[in-house]
Formats: sequence, structure tokens, C-alpha cells
Amino acid sequence: MHRVYKVGILHERVEKNPVEHVETRSQSLYKAVVITPSQTLAILNKLTNPLHFTLVLTCAATALRASELVSLRWSDILWNDGQIRVSKRWAKGDDGETKTAASNGFVPMHPVLAEYLKEWRLQSPYSNVDDFVFPSLVRDGKVPISASIFVQDHLRPAALSASVVLAKGQRFGLHNLRHSLSTWLVNKGKVDPKTVQGMLRHSDIRTTMNLYTQDDRDEKQTAQGAFLSAVGLGSRLVQ
Repeated sequence: MHRVYKVGILHERVEKNPVEHVETRSQSLYKAVVITPSQTLAILNKLTNPLHFTLVLTCAATALRASELVSLRWSDILWNDGQIRVSKRWAKGDDGETKTAASNGFVPMHPVLAEYLKEWRLQSPYSNVDDFVFPSLVRDGKVPISASIFVQDHLRPAALSASVVLAKGQRFGLHNLRHSLSTWLVNKGKVDPKTVQGMLRHSDIRTTMNLYTQDDRDEKQTAQGAFLSAVGLGSRLVQ
């Protein structure tokens, strides 16, 4: 409602915002399943189709949103710059604008990822500059692969086969790879949160830290141990 009235004021439909000082709090019960790099590798090893393998690898390494990932054309792969251009997303059967202004930009492409993409391009029947990187083979490459169908038919079964623990009906898809990269980079990789924010293309670092990065039990235990050592009790063993 705050935004509705804000737009109303902008277009001179109303004079003031009656909910300007109203505060509400909401809490989501959703917590994304986060997987480790070893689990990511286990999933990749279950994907024998090179299209599926490269799609998941690219998502896991770049944290691209599913709609951004499938919208990629080969012209968006900037080989010489070591970057992938993100300027659109696939929505309602066509190219659309990115989710936010901050989403429009570039993500890094490490030489290792570039080699896998080059290898896939050599195998893909749709390798022209304007073709989709991840095409729908059943639709003759005219549209990209369906992310939702891919998740249902291939990614989720691969995750279960790779011993990723998922409760019945628990959500798991490409977006979990985005959460997983953020969590690993901050907690294990010790990457500057601002760098992670840039990779995920969040306009606000609080989104990166609060929604996409889960805390780490080992890290918390290590921090607690450092405190006990500082107190002078670090060498005492728990019997």
C-alpha cells in the first residue's frame, strides 16, 4: 500500500500517504536448502546429458537466476573479457527486462567455466551467435529449455540420487544453487561480502547477507573456540 500511495502522489491522484508511518513485520518460514561443493559435484556427475551438466555448472558458478540463465545467447558469452552479459530474462515465452536495475550487468566467467561452455558449444546443434546457450531440443532451439521441467525431470532426481536430503515436497531447484554459492563464498571462501553482492547483483547487501547467506555451524564453533582460547581455556578438553 505504501508503494501504491507513493505512485498516486507522483501522479497527483492523492495528496498524502496515509500509511506512511505504519510499520509492519512479516517473517517467512522458508529456508533454502543449501548444498556443499562436494554435493554440487555429485549432482553434476549424475547429469550425463552435456546440456544439463553445463547448465547446472554455469548456474552453480555464476548464481544466475533461472530466467536469466535460460535467456542467454552465445552472443552474451564474452570470451575475451571473461564475462557473461546479463541484460534480459526469459518470461512469458519471450525476452523481458531483468528483475531489477542492479541485475542488468555482467557476471564473471572463470577460464575453467569458459572451457566447459566452449566444449558444450562444440556439441550443441545450436551454436550460432544468436542461438540460445541452453536451447530446447524438442522445440528445435527456437526457445530455451524450460527451467521448471528441467528441475522436475532432471535436477531434483539428480539431487536425490546424490544423497541431498530433501523432505517430501521440499523445494529444490536452480535457485538453491544461487543460495549455495553465496553461503559458501562468505562462510568458507572468506570472500568479501561486497564482492558476493556484486556477483549476485543485489542492490542492497542486506539481501545478500540476510536472505542468501546462511550461517555456518562449524564457523560458529570455531569462533566460540577462539573466544575460549582468548579467555585462557582453549587447551582444556571436554571429557
